[in-house]
Amino acid sequence: MLALLKLPVRLHGIQLGRPLGVLVAEDDDRMIGFEVLCGDEAKRFLPFSVADMRADEIALESALILIDERNLDFYLRRSRRLSELEFADPFVDEHGLIHEARTAA
Repeated sequence: MLALLKLPVRLHGIQLGRPLGVLVAEDDDRMIGFEVLCGDEAKRFLPFSVADMRADEIALESALILIDERNLDFYLRRSRRLSELEFADPFVDEHGLIHEARTAA
């Protein structure tokens, strides 16, 4: 999961920002999106459902899907930060559900 926070957020190869944190739904272990620090130093919300998770980037089809700083608080108040939860080694599936990594033992 920490690898996600190291990926750049890009639009057609142009870096728009980088994730600061993963936001998780209040009532279940489902990722709702990212808090993103953009190049203009503004923090914005990126919904998980519209992000294209790739090996080397979080790709966007439009910059308009980044929700502006004024509305970021709405999502921050209605979610939890993944870093505050007690997952030892979490991963996110294609549906946004957060799972605990299993050991081979």
